Amino acid sequence: MVGRILGGLIALVLIAFVALFALWGALDKSTEELLPKYASEASQFVTLPSGATVHFRDEGKTDGPVLLLVHGSNASLHTWEPWVKILSDEYRIITLDLPGHGLTGTHESDDYSRAGQVAFVKELVDHLGLTDFVMGGNSMGGGVTLQYAVTHGDDLKGIIPVSSSGMPRNVGNASPPLAFRLAAAPVINQLMLVITPRSIVANGLKHSLEDDSLVTEAMIDRYFDMTLHDGNRSATRARIQGYANWGVADATLAEQVPNINLPALIIWGENDPLIPVDSAHRMKEALPQAKLVIYENIGHIAMEEVPDESAAEVRAFMARVNLKPQAAPAPPAVLCGGAPAADGAPVAEPFNCGE
Repeated sequence: MVGRILGGLIALVLIAFVALFALWGALDKSTEELLPKYASEASQFVTLPSGATVHFRDEGKTDGPVLLLVHGSNASLHTWEPWVKILSDEYRIITLDLPGHGLTGTHESDDYSRAGQVAFVKELVDHLGLTDFVMGGNSMGGGVTLQYAVTHGDDLKGIIPVSSSGMPRNVGNASPPLAFRLAAAPVINQLMLVITPRSIVANGLKHSLEDDSLVTEAMIDRYFDMTLHDGNRSATRARIQGYANWGVADATLAEQVPNINLPALIIWGENDPLIPVDSAHRMKEALPQAKLVIYENIGHIAMEEVPDESAAEVRAFMARVNLKPQAAPAPPAVLCGGAPAADGAPVAEPFNCGE
């Protein structure tokens, strides 16, 4: 009798799973599948000394002052495209996909901690031979920027945290998107490895941006496809499960931030629902030399919500920072055209990205 009941329950669970997968199931997408749509002619892939492969873009004025930009959680280097378009006339702008994000994909070590991300960025910086550059980051990428300034401050001439993590915050004032809450829930986060409704991605974007009209179908498609990139969902699950440790890391980083002796431009949205604006004021207290810019009626992603206004602030900041001209970048290690070779050599039969 018990066996039949148990068997019936298992059958019901299987039927429910099949029904959920039929409604919202999504298989992973390979790099080869995503490259034609989301890589550009500026996209490069290189294998770093750690063995990880990074997708990055090196754009703008080849001998101009360097601005390196780091995206936030579940985003990709595409979030910086508005700034790249506006600022590339005067600056060399480097953007990258962090491990477990975008077209970079997973990291062999499965280390998605802030320290791991800083080490990853440092490898790319050393590969490109960058010195005396400005580094900016949004949200999680802002925390990476602050930690990089603490750990490798000699590389930098300034920092630009945008709605940045890294400062202790009143969690009661923040409301994480549904996707974040589900990814932190036991059992459910296992299902999310194969069941990921596109509506959850749309919900997260509309939650993050103040003006829902900015959330286009193309934007949702891009975030959704990047979420489905092979291994990114498992990486996201691992990273979010580790967020309890990030709270400790934020407290530690906050103690170190006052030691950052660099020019700083802090950019925030007054209505940021993820990292409330009181964190901006705390960061300003910790960095009294910083300029704080807060935009009214703006949410969590100022560079996409007010690209012209925020880029103008960046241009003015860069002009104030004493930056040295950089050497022109070396020829790309890998252009678009399929999965990069293990040694970073160009892939065979490259195609035109975006076609």
